[in-house]
Amino acid sequence: MPAATDLLRPGDTPGALSPEAGPLAQTLPPADVFAALGSGPGGLPVAEIAERAVRYGANELPRAARRAPWKQLAAQFTDLFAVVLIVASAITFLAWGLERPRDSGTLQLAVAILGVVLLNAAIGFVQEYSAERTAESLQAMVPHACRVLRGRERREVPVRELVPGDVVLLEAGDAVPADCRLVEAYDLSVNNAALTGESDAVTRTAEAVAAGPVLQARNAVFMGTDVVVGSAKAVVCATGAATEFGRIFRLAAAAPRQRTPLQQQVAVMARRVAVAALATGAVLFAVRLPTGQSLVPSFVFALGVMVALVPEGLPATLSVSLAVGVRRMARRHALVKKLLAVEALGSTTVVCTDKTGTLTEAEMTVVAVWAGGVTHPVTGVGYAPEGEVSGDGQVHELLRTAALCSDARLMPPSDRRGWRVLGDTTEGALLVAAAKAGLDPVSDEAAAPRTADYPFDPMRKMMSVVCAEPGDGHRAYVKGAPHELLARCSDIDWQGASRPLTADTRAAVASAADELAGRGLRVLGVAARTVSGPRPTQEEAENGLTLLGLVGMLDPPRPEVSAAVAACRSAGIRIVMVTGDHPLTAEAVARRVGIVREARPTVVTGDRLDAMDDEDLDRLLAQSGELLLCRVSPEHKMRVVTAFQRRGEVVAVTGDGANDAPALKHADIGVAMGASGTDVAREAAVMVLLDDSFASIAVAVRLGRSVYQNIRKFLVYLFSHNIAELVPILAATFTGFPLVPISAVQILAIDLGSDVLPALALGTEPPEPDVMERSLRSREERLFSGDVVRRFLFLGSIQAIGVCAVFFWRVNSAGIPYSAFTSDNPVYREAITLTQAGIVVSQFFNALAVRTERQSVLRAGLFSNPLLLAAGALGIALMAAISYAPFLQAVFHTAPLSPADWAVLACLGLLLLLAEETRKWCLRRGKAPAEEGAHR
Repeated sequence: MPAATDLLRPGDTPGALSPEAGPLAQTLPPADVFAALGSGPGGLPVAEIAERAVRYGANELPRAARRAPWKQLAAQFTDLFAVVLIVASAITFLAWGLERPRDSGTLQLAVAILGVVLLNAAIGFVQEYSAERTAESLQAMVPHACRVLRGRERREVPVRELVPGDVVLLEAGDAVPADCRLVEAYDLSVNNAALTGESDAVTRTAEAVAAGPVLQARNAVFMGTDVVVGSAKAVVCATGAATEFGRIFRLAAAAPRQRTPLQQQVAVMARRVAVAALATGAVLFAVRLPTGQSLVPSFVFALGVMVALVPEGLPATLSVSLAVGVRRMARRHALVKKLLAVEALGSTTVVCTDKTGTLTEAEMTVVAVWAGGVTHPVTGVGYAPEGEVSGDGQVHELLRTAALCSDARLMPPSDRRGWRVLGDTTEGALLVAAAKAGLDPVSDEAAAPRTADYPFDPMRKMMSVVCAEPGDGHRAYVKGAPHELLARCSDIDWQGASRPLTADTRAAVASAADELAGRGLRVLGVAARTVSGPRPTQEEAENGLTLLGLVGMLDPPRPEVSAAVAACRSAGIRIVMVTGDHPLTAEAVARRVGIVREARPTVVTGDRLDAMDDEDLDRLLAQSGELLLCRVSPEHKMRVVTAFQRRGEVVAVTGDGANDAPALKHADIGVAMGASGTDVAREAAVMVLLDDSFASIAVAVRLGRSVYQNIRKFLVYLFSHNIAELVPILAATFTGFPLVPISAVQILAIDLGSDVLPALALGTEPPEPDVMERSLRSREERLFSGDVVRRFLFLGSIQAIGVCAVFFWRVNSAGIPYSAFTSDNPVYREAITLTQAGIVVSQFFNALAVRTERQSVLRAGLFSNPLLLAAGALGIALMAAISYAPFLQAVFHTAPLSPADWAVLACLGLLLLLAEETRKWCLRRGKAPAEEGAHR
C-alpha cells in the first residue's frame, strides 16, 4: 500500500490528492482508508491543516466567468432604445455633413442625442456592476458550514476551509461539501441528481468495492449531492474545482443567462414603443415634406417626435428599483437570490409555513417529563444548562436514554456566542435537560459507545441507536412521536418496575401525550430494550420496547410573528400551517400567533391526505376556513403546493430540510431558513431568511408589492411627459404653424434634466401604508396594464394641454400670422422656452403626484423623499440656466422668462397636482367600502 506521502505529490490538480488516491480508496476496507488518504480516525492534526490549505486552496467552485467591465459597458449600447438613438444620432451627423450651409443646431442635436445614450449607458453600467457586487456580498451572508473531526475534536467549520484528508460527519439534510470516501455509513442514502440525473436516492456503503469509474463507486459521496436519510463519516478526497461537481460546474457556468419574465415584459414594451416612435416620426416626416419644408428641417422635426416618444431612462430606472428592493429586503434579513423573486413576492396569495423556527424561536426547551403516571416540571429556558429537574431515578434514566439517542452536541459559550446546539434543536433540548438532571451526556456516550444507528425517518417518525452498556450487553434506545412509538411498545416502566402495557395503560399514556400537546408542547416518547447483539436489525431494535415516558418541550412563538400574520391577513394572503407536529401542538401555536381564530379550524393529518384523491384535495383547499395540515411528510407538502397552484394561487413555501427541497423548488417562491436550514434547502429556495422568522416573509411581501408599484410609478412618470412633449408638436403640425413648439435638443435636455434622475428617485419610494391592505394582483396582470395606461394618459393630457396653452398664448401675443414666424423671432424663442419650462415644472409636480397610487401626497409628506425633491430642483435649476445663460440660450434657442411666466407655469403644475389628488380621493372613496367588505 502506498504511503500517505505518495498520495500527496506536488504538481497534482489543486484541491485533489494524486490520481491514484481515488481508485485506491475505493478498493480498501474502511480501516485502511485513513492511512491511504493521509488522515486518521480523529481527523487531521491541527498543525497540518494550514499546510494543506496552502497546497490545495479553498474548497470552493470557480466563479462563473464574469464579463469584463468593458464588455458590460458595451452591452449597454445594445438596448433597443439605445440602438434607436444611436441610429438617429448617426443620421443627424450625416445630415449635418451633407447640408449646405451647415447648421450648428443640427450638429448640436446629433451630439445631444449621443450624450443621452452615453449617460444612460453609464447609469446602466454602474447599476449592473453594483448589483453584481451586492449579490456577491449578500450570498456571503448565507452560512455554509459542515461538521468535521480535527485533532480528535468535533468542530463546525466553513465549507470553504475543508482540505483533502479532513474527516467529515454527515447527517440527513446535509449537502455533501466535497468528494469523500465513506468510512462509516448508517442506512445512508444520497440524492445524486445533480451529477447523474437520477431522481431516486441511492444507498451508500462504507465497505470496499471493486475498482471502476469514480462516479459509480458505492462507497463515495460527491460535492453537490445531498444526504436524504442516514448518517455517515467520510474522508475528503477532492475539494473545489477538482471534484466531479467542479468539472460540471465549469460547463454550467458558461451557459448564457436567461431573461426573467419581468425583463421580457419590458423588452416587449420597448419594441412596441420603438416601433410607435419610428412610425409616428416617419408619418410626420411624410406630412411635412409636401408643405414646402426642406429635407433636413423636416427630418429634424420628425426626429424630435421620435425622441419625444422614447423613454430613454427606462432601463436604468428599472434596474435601480429592483436593486433597491433587494437591498431593502437584505436589511430586513431576507436574502433574495433572483431579481424575479422581488417582483413575484408582491403577488403571493398563499403561504404554506412550517412551525418550528419560522413561527417559533427554534430554541426548544424541555419543560415537563412524564414518567410512571406523574408529570415532573423542568425549570430554565434556552440552551444554557441552568435549571432543575424534579423526580427520581426513573426520570434520570429517561433523560439519559434520550441523550444517548441524540446526534446533537451542546456547545459551550465561545467567540461572543452563548450556549448553542450543533445539530437538531430538539435533540439539543434533551441534552440540556439531561445536564440539568446532573447527567454528563459526553461521559455517558463514552461509557456506552454506539454500535448501530437507525436515523430518523419521516415515514416511521422515530430514531434508534444501539449502545454497548458495561455489564448489560447491548441496548436499543429509541425516541419518536408518542403514538407511533407507543404502538411498538409491549411494556412500560411504571414507578421503577416494568409491567405489561394494558389497554388502560395505553389510554393513560395517549391521554398524557395529548394533554402535553394541548399545552402547545412538542412531545417525544422515549423507550428502550435489550437486543441480541451490537448490530440488530431495525425491526428488532424498534419493536418489543419498554416505554420509559414522555418529554414535553416548548418552542415559544417569536414575538413579532403575530403582527406579521395580521399584516398578511390584511393583504388577503391565506396562511396554511404545514407541520410534522401533533395537531394539538400545531393548533396551540397557531392560535398564539393568530393563524387560527375560529373555534373549530379544519385540521387534516397526513393519513387523511393519503386517503384523498386530487378532487378531494382541491375541494379541501377551496374551503375558505382556516386550515392546519399536521403530521405531514415532505411528499404531502409537495402535493399541497401543486394543488394550490392548480387553483391559480401564487404560493410561497417555507422549509428547512433536504426533504423540503422539492416543494421549495416547485413553489412560486421557495423560502429557506438561513440559520437553521440545511444547505440543500437554501440552494433550492429563491429566498433565504437569515433570521428564520415568519415576520421577514411578511416584510418581503410588503417590499415586493412596493417594488412592483414603484415600477408602475416611474412608467406613469416617464410616459406622461412623453405625451406632453409629443402633443405640442402634433398641434403645431395640424394648426399650420411652420416651426416646432419644442426642438429635439430641448426634448433631450428634458430627458436628461427632469426625467432620469426623478425616475430613479421614484424607484426608491418606500411602501405606501396601505400596501398590505389592497386586493391581490391577478397572476395574469401585465406591467403595462390598463390602470398604468389610463393614469399616464390622464396626467399626460393635463400636461399637454397646459404646455400647448402657454405656447400658443405667447405665439398669438405677437399679433402676426403663423407664416411670418422664423426661428429667430424673439416671441417664438420665448414660446418654445415656455414649452420646455412648462414640461419641466409640470414634471416636478407630476413626480410628487405619482409617488402614491391612492394616498394623498400631503399625507405621505411632501419632504419624505428628499432624493426626489433634489432631482426635481436640479431639473428646474437646469431649465433656469437654459433660459438665462447666454451660451445655453445659443444652444437651445431660448429666451429669458419673466417672474410672471414662472408663476403661470407653477399654477399649471399645481393644477396637475390638484387634478391627481382629486382622482385619488375619488378612488379611495369608491374602493374603500368594497375592500372593507372583501376583508371581512
